[in-house]
Amino acid sequence: MTANVTNTVDVRTIIPRERHPLIFNAFHNLAPGEAFLFVNDHDPKPLYYQFQAELGERFQWEYLESGPEVWKVRIGKFE
Repeated sequence: MTANVTNTVDVRTIIPRERHPLIFNAFHNLAPGEAFLFVNDHDPKPLYYQFQAELGERFQWEYLESGPEVWKVRIGKFE
């Protein structure tokens, strides 16, 4: 099931060290069944591995656009 997108988190203008905390905060503010659109300037694969390590199977990760200049990922929270 695809989660409903509730907002967009575009981190392209955010200082790199502040990006992951901002993204995790957006995730934790989701209700089960909701998602946000994450926009980045590079492939966020390391963030995916961090989500996997910290959240296990409680999230959905779906690439909607994969570069070369913009990456868009739907990140959802499972119920």
